[in-house]
Amino acid sequence: MLFSLCIGKLSYIQLIAAGSVAEAATASRTVTKPLQSQRGTIVDTNGVVLAQSVERYTVYADQKAISEFKPIDCDGSNDSVCHSIDGHDVEGTGAAAVARMLAPVLGMNAMELGGKLVGTSRYVILKKNVVPAVKRSIDKLHLAGEINYELTSDRSYADDGGLMGSLLGGVDSTGTGVAGIEKMTDASLTGEDGETRYQRGANGQEIPGTRTESRQPVDGGKVKLTIDRDVQWYVKKALTDAKKKTGAEWGIGVVQQVKNGHIVAIADTDTYEAGSDEAKLNTSKAVTTVFEPGSTGKLITAAGLLQEGIHKPTDHFQVPYQTEVNGQTFHDSHEHGTLNLTLAGILKESSNTGTIMASKNYSLKKRYEYITRFGIGQSTGLGFPGESRGQLAPYQSWDLRTRNTVLFGQGYSASALQMTNVVATIANKGVRCGQSIIESSTDAQGNDTTPKTNQPVRVIDESVAKEMLDMMESMADQYKDIAGVKGYRIAGKSGTAQVAGDDGALTSNIGDFIAAIPADDPQYVVTVVLKDPEGTYGGVTAGPVVATIGEFLMQKYEVPNSPARKNAIPTEW
Repeated sequence: MLFSLCIGKLSYIQLIAAGSVAEAATASRTVTKPLQSQRGTIVDTNGVVLAQSVERYTVYADQKAISEFKPIDCDGSNDSVCHSIDGHDVEGTGAAAVARMLAPVLGMNAMELGGKLVGTSRYVILKKNVVPAVKRSIDKLHLAGEINYELTSDRSYADDGGLMGSLLGGVDSTGTGVAGIEKMTDASLTGEDGETRYQRGANGQEIPGTRTESRQPVDGGKVKLTIDRDVQWYVKKALTDAKKKTGAEWGIGVVQQVKNGHIVAIADTDTYEAGSDEAKLNTSKAVTTVFEPGSTGKLITAAGLLQEGIHKPTDHFQVPYQTEVNGQTFHDSHEHGTLNLTLAGILKESSNTGTIMASKNYSLKKRYEYITRFGIGQSTGLGFPGESRGQLAPYQSWDLRTRNTVLFGQGYSASALQMTNVVATIANKGVRCGQSIIESSTDAQGNDTTPKTNQPVRVIDESVAKEMLDMMESMADQYKDIAGVKGYRIAGKSGTAQVAGDDGALTSNIGDFIAAIPADDPQYVVTVVLKDPEGTYGGVTAGPVVATIGEFLMQKYEVPNSPARKNAIPTEW
């Protein structure tokens, strides 16, 4: 009876249940192993790699297989499978033997490593972020059943000494962008993981010929910035030098192409290494820090006055040191007698009093309208994480003083990027371009993922923009000895404004200078902002830095020299 039962069971298994039993056996041996994709690269406008993922491995052990390990002595004919240490046979078995072989390669203590190898787990991580060279050294130990790897990656950034740390940001432990451009373009840079299926033996090793399914990983796309790394480096250096020279708390610099709104450089004096915790927690000041622009805001007022036909550049004004409006007293930065100035002269002398006098018929609504049209209180369109729109309250809420301080850049705040685009709008014949920092990008499938920029908007007529450039050139001429670029004309505006200090009182100041160069055919706009510089005034402190950067740009991009200036708008009468 027993024999008959065995025959019956065997017949059932072989003839009836053979398929299901075989499938169950195969399923128990089959494993699915993920194949990790690599994160895409970030390059500058010239293709210089700024961030990339490099091949790394996580080394792990199969404790059960290690417990059964017995080294094979080398006899000269089995070099592909035998085990040795410095040409000598390996002593012992199990975890002790494996530890002796593996510890020197991993740079670990043999006793400590041996402790990790003891147990029954099939997956114990021994070391992460192992470079390919170390992985190849482990391969030569012939421990395929005992020691295994998982392909991972490590985010590597150009060794820039903090050149673009807060701009690039960084990724978290899973490789996801969490700050800066890494976060901004995460969808484009993220790849698609693959997988492979195979059957493994009793010791966890892959059984040859059993790989049934494999889907290769697809690496992430490529992001190309508008940033020129050479210009970025130079701007960073110029700011660092200016900070030391003037004792400023910090500095910000922006370089923008006039014709398309591309940001060529965006730097500050912070020195966070890309990928570091500091870079992930501190966004670029040029994007997030806002300040009262001070007298650079007079450009908006002058442009509005001309565009609305309220004044011409040559209109005459007798400008005293101070004036009173609605019980509020306003005065210029330094005492002077009554000056006979044109509107162009008011901008040249940066007169608060003259600006208020010229704006007598300039309504509150129009004041607000032009500040808004020039981009203040608006998104730049960059889409940069943490970007600030600035602060501009509705004109209906302006108090008696703010109604006039907005005329000369106080009572609202803006970022360095926004103020750069104010001058770029004038330099671009009155058209405000959407700013961009991403020149092009693709995702893992090769699809175009380049962010859309704000559409160009005409703010002032081309004729008004031309008059504004002429007036700005007269202003910049005052500083030609300390902020001039030999062979090139500059159209610019300086600004100085009181801002809140650490104590909340108006004990700090901002000095800024923004210029279009060359003035006769503007190619670039350069902005420099310094916090609490010695010398205070933007023309004296930030102006020379703008000139230094401008000179570098003219040489690097081989911009032709400017022709002599003719028929400048009169500034006095």
